[in-house]
Amino acid sequence: MWFSTLRSILFVSWLSAVLPGAAAEPMLVSNSLNTCQEDSMFTASLFEVVYTPNNNTAYINIVATSSVEGSVKFDIAISAYGYTIIQTTIDPCEVGLAGLCPMTAGKIPLEFNLPVDDSAASQIPGIAYTFPDLDATVRVFLNMTDTGKSVACVEADISNGKTVDLIAVKWVLAIIAGLVLCSSAVINGLGHSNAAAHIASGALSLFGFFQSQAMLGLTAIHMPPVVQSWTQDFQWSMGIINVDFMQDIFTWYQRATGGTPSTIFDSLTTVSVQVEKRALAAAPEAAANLYRRTAQMLPRGAAELLKRGNVMTGSGSYIVYGIQRAAFKADIESTNLFMTGLTFFCLLVIFTIGAVAAFKGLCELAVKQKWMKGNTFLEFRNGWLTVLKGILFRLTLIGYPQMAILCLWEFTQVDSPAEVVLAVFFIVGMTGTLAWAASKVIRIARRSVAMHRNPAYILFSDPQALNKWGFLYIQFRASAYYFIIPVLAYTLVKAMFIAFAQGNSTAQAIGFLLIEAGALIAASVLRPWMDKSTNSFNIAICAVNFVNAIFLLIFSDVFNQPALVNGVIGLILFFLNAIFATILLIMVIVSTTLVFYRKNPDGRYQFMADDRASFMKSQSQLTGTTELDALAATARGDKAGYKHGLDLDDDNESISSASLRRRTDTSNLSIHAAAPVSAYSRNNNLSKPPRSPVDPSTPLFPATSNPQRAPSPYNDSVASHPSGSPPSYRAQNNASPWQRGAGYD
Repeated sequence: MWFSTLRSILFVSWLSAVLPGAAAEPMLVSNSLNTCQEDSMFTASLFEVVYTPNNNTAYINIVATSSVEGSVKFDIAISAYGYTIIQTTIDPCEVGLAGLCPMTAGKIPLEFNLPVDDSAASQIPGIAYTFPDLDATVRVFLNMTDTGKSVACVEADISNGKTVDLIAVKWVLAIIAGLVLCSSAVINGLGHSNAAAHIASGALSLFGFFQSQAMLGLTAIHMPPVVQSWTQDFQWSMGIINVDFMQDIFTWYQRATGGTPSTIFDSLTTVSVQVEKRALAAAPEAAANLYRRTAQMLPRGAAELLKRGNVMTGSGSYIVYGIQRAAFKADIESTNLFMTGLTFFCLLVIFTIGAVAAFKGLCELAVKQKWMKGNTFLEFRNGWLTVLKGILFRLTLIGYPQMAILCLWEFTQVDSPAEVVLAVFFIVGMTGTLAWAASKVIRIARRSVAMHRNPAYILFSDPQALNKWGFLYIQFRASAYYFIIPVLAYTLVKAMFIAFAQGNSTAQAIGFLLIEAGALIAASVLRPWMDKSTNSFNIAICAVNFVNAIFLLIFSDVFNQPALVNGVIGLILFFLNAIFATILLIMVIVSTTLVFYRKNPDGRYQFMADDRASFMKSQSQLTGTTELDALAATARGDKAGYKHGLDLDDDNESISSASLRRRTDTSNLSIHAAAPVSAYSRNNNLSKPPRSPVDPSTPLFPATSNPQRAPSPYNDSVASHPSGSPPSYRAQNNASPWQRGAGYD
């Protein structure tokens, strides 16, 4: 029977701490013995029990300290997923446990193999060995026989060695996300901008969902084992990746810069590490002072803290939680975590630069050797430096959640002075860069509205603006160009709650709930993404994140609910997110794959209402439309609309600036009032040829005057000019035709 089985196995798990004991599985395992009572007179700094049913043997390795003297009784409670399935009392004198009748004070080091009775092993259900991240616990109170007073309480968590934290899952998720991002870049290079925009938007949303899952695991909230393991599958998206030789380098660097590395993994053979999964009803007073960051029910006067969160209990074992828990489960010392995330972000940037440069060289070689057509990847080859800058900006946006959390957390840890300097440099640099880029997009959009009454005109027709800044707005509709500001604020505030509230799980839970509620409301009301399907995709992600925030609030025990509720909610969270992540992956993979099997990938998607597709024409289609245009471009030295050199700010060369100067700089005009507009236009074109390949004189962007066109609604706000002034005539009578569908007509 299930009850008698767990009674035998989990009781053996506890007995190994008290003396002979055994526990657990092909395998049932327990690696730490936690105290669950103040002034507990029985503790264990090392506790390791492994039960293998194949030979019905339990391996016991324990170092315990007992202050109990006299006869005791064991009050045992065994629970699974918060549900108490066994509660019994055992007298060690009646069952003949040598050394425990009566108990004597002293240190008890034990290491031995203990046979397990066949009758007990046969009662263990098979699911106990196979269900991943088993959440089973045995709690034992030691009560004095004569007085009935509880003198000690110990608790052991039981695992079966099965887990959803799998290396294969991490590799598959990372490869899929990377391939989809690369696919969007290739499709865009081939000139299918509409399809590329949809794929890139889906890939970024998918990667953002991965990061939100990882953030759940970085909170200090007490979570069931299955939730911890599930969130660990996504920690690679935060740069938490273990490479042994790199960890050695980080440890050396920290020592060389005045820091003191932690040595938890070096001491695993002598002490236990408790991976906190739920709040304790109480904690030993000796550990309470060091446990302020973890348990909210500890004494308010707690003051003593070990540096860098290496929390050690009074028994000598360690407790890890939150960000340290994620580091420990990834086999990374907590003091190396910041450098690990920072290094992988820098490696990603360096690898990307090398890959883009190598692809540029291969394309030029292929064209020279006539392995591919001369117009293939023409936009990329002509303006690859601008494209590279846009890619680096996008990497900054992707890595911002990771670096924001790690840099802010480093301020609370101070692993070494040099690491704090790096944290300041990266958080200030990345935040400032993204804020400046967002303000740049807003300025361009406002200029486009002032000139064309449509933000999409310049945002999508200027190739330099699109390739350099498009990562901030291409996933949104043109009139929601500003939405990147709320997105960046959402990321930064969420990172602050994770990094600075590691000592208060309730604050983190409430903060997450408010943040995710705001994100869901904003996404549902504004619907800022480019089309209906993309909005549905992202709103669904926001909804799942909000549900997860509700679950976190429940896990924080703010409602004082029974442990059974946490166990059930943990399973619901796992299955909900696993199913949802699978659906997202299938959708992204299918949509990306179908694009490569269509002759016209853009035809698979509906044209957006902001008319961006009319502006986002391939440079190969717009450049050199006639022999005269080609000769003119050659004479000017233009190359497909891109200028040479790695410019830092191409305002002076973009269509937005050039157009604005042509339209507003009228101080040098001396055209007679009777001069025809066409003559003015020809003279102006000869004196100031356009620097952008997007020529307003082409049929795609009609710029000819039309006296029959409806007057602009901005007439009242436009300064009056002489009646013969062509700029005034255009401002009053030649409204931009690109106003439809953008909400400006």
